[in-house]
Amino acid sequence: MAGRSGSAGWTGDLMSGSGDLTVGEGAWTGTYSGRSRFHQVLPGFGQGAGTNPEELLAAAHAACFTMALGLALSEAGHAPGTIETLARVHLRNVDGLPTIQEIDLETEATVPGLDREAFVERAEHARASCIISRALGGVEQINLSAELAS
Repeated sequence: MAGRSGSAGWTGDLMSGSGDLTVGEGAWTGTYSGRSRFHQVLPGFGQGAGTNPEELLAAAHAACFTMALGLALSEAGHAPGTIETLARVHLRNVDGLPTIQEIDLETEATVPGLDREAFVERAEHARASCIISRALGGVEQINLSAELAS
């Protein structure tokens, strides 16, 4: 499989500094800062502009899981109409260090001819087989909520 890349630069200290990041060869660029990353877990950090690594991880996990679910459904003979997934990465202070302890995946799909039980089974398979889920083996919990759209 081909290698993938991302890059980042940073200027300044954690409290007042900021950086720029690039996904791939310029597919997306944005800013990030200590304030955009730690404002919820460290006292004294105000809200900051830009994204943060956890939001990027959430987007990557949502995209990977959604693709894995589409594959799992198609392989079972039930090509999906649409799949929408939201990933929430929970950053908490554990033993004095910011830590990702939990990720919630919430997905909803339209899948003609498939009942809820079979859909949830395919979604669980996708959660377990998704490349990003597997890479995040150190995260204590990856929760899944899977619903069929009406």
